Formats: sequence, structure tokens, C-alpha cells
Amino acid sequence: MRPASAASWALVGAAVASLVACAHVHFPSHPEDACVPACSSRAPRCGAMGCVSGCMLAADRFVEHEGEQVLTCVEKSDAACDDTLWADCAARIGVHLDGGPPSPPPAVRH
Repeated sequence: MRPASAASWALVGAAVASLVACAHVHFPSHPEDACVPACSSRAPRCGAMGCVSGCMLAADRFVEHEGEQVLTCVEKSDAACDDTLWADCAARIGVHLDGGPPSPPPAVRH
């Protein structure tokens, strides 16, 4: 067995140093941490579980800084506060406001 070269030890040292550095990195809180209280105050009809479920479902919109539009949609809707409402509100934002392109026609069978 050959002894490890200095380059190998340097690589191992760099890997260990990066792992130690990662332990001290502060990761941001989850997007739903801000969404749930806002949902509870703005759309109380959703209830605690509806807000938690909806905020988790629409978390990507909050990461993209579009959460305010989602909450406004949920708040103003008369529909049941369920996953369907949250998904609809999350999908109809910005460039998707019109619902996107139409569905393709059904396949023709011969």
C-alpha cells in the first residue's frame, strides 16, 4: 500500500474544513413560517390546519416572493379553503394569471 500524497491530504483537509464550515451556516427559516401566521390572520376560515397545509403546498411561491399574491387570492376567495384553492391561487400568479395555455385536444383513435 502506498502512502498518501500531500495532494491527497490537502484534499481531505479541504473537505473536512468545508464540512465544519457548513455546521456554522445559518439557513433561512422555512417559507411557511411567515405564511401560516399571515394566513391565520387574513383567512381565519382556513383554520390552523388549512393554513399549514396550504402554506406548505404554496411554499415555492413564497420562496419566489409571490406569497402575498397567493394570500390575497386565498383571502378573497369564497371557495372552500382546501388544497384545491391553494393550488389554484398559487398557479394563477404573474405570467400564469390567465391559467396558462389551453389543454391539448383529446387524442384521436383510429
